[in-house]
Amino acid sequence: MSIIDKLKPEFEIVDKGETIRYLEHGWPTPLCRWHAHEEYELHLVLRTSGKVFVGDYVGQFTPGSLFLTGPNLPHNWVTEESSNKSVPLRDMLIQFNHQTMTKAFEVFPELSELNHLLDAARSGIEFKNYDTDHAKSCLESIRESRGMKRLMHFLHFLQELNDWKQKVSLSLTKLSPSLSSISQDRINDVVNYVIENYKNNISLSEAAEIVNMSESSFSRYFMKTTGNRFSEFVSRIRLGRACVMLYETDDQIATIAFASGYNNLANFNRQFIKLKGMTPREYRQTAYKGLISE
Repeated sequence: MSIIDKLKPEFEIVDKGETIRYLEHGWPTPLCRWHAHEEYELHLVLRTSGKVFVGDYVGQFTPGSLFLTGPNLPHNWVTEESSNKSVPLRDMLIQFNHQTMTKAFEVFPELSELNHLLDAARSGIEFKNYDTDHAKSCLESIRESRGMKRLMHFLHFLQELNDWKQKVSLSLTKLSPSLSSISQDRINDVVNYVIENYKNNISLSEAAEIVNMSESSFSRYFMKTTGNRFSEFVSRIRLGRACVMLYETDDQIATIAFASGYNNLANFNRQFIKLKGMTPREYRQTAYKGLISE
């Protein structure tokens, strides 16, 4: 089995018998894996810290981290290996279906206020500084209720999240809920290849070869399905890795640049400023102060 096959997200089939499905689990668990499904997922982490993977995004999660992922967007939360104690309850989450929400918007136009939130979820969202106790209470209300009461608790929670100002978009790759399974597989193959090989030179021709397309066709295809240029996507992957190393290590910035796949320090600095609005040194200083996280 190739590395791409090993990294390819598992597609999860979710029980369609519930409009709003509540789940919870501890750590370690077989449920923690690189996977995707057709449903939106609202995910609250209660215990442990570690790495979060959403599409092409790699960052940190801590107790209280709250995320919303959209349909077919691969994701995973991996607790740090240093946390060797088992945890009975690490995650609380709910899943809900895109088609169901679309039909509800048609019947109740007032619900269209949530359109922007759900569209942004296609890239993954982290709700920064959201009150953990309140989020837990909202999910408990959904867990303990049925029928209309569950629906009301669910919609009220979504409305609050929609109004929350501190939302951070995560993944550059933004998959459409209407993508065919073939299109999803093709994009995921390319994403996985870049994640595995970001330290090396990655050409457009290599990516096109993975999906058996010409360079020009692949370039248009990637832009159409993700809304992003392939070169921007590769840069985002590399800079995401650089951000992790900037606040997790004391390595020199030049060392981090080369370890992230950049052979030219000036280009690394230029791309970093373009994406983050600050130099790598400023980012490290700000991260050390606890003002930002990736």
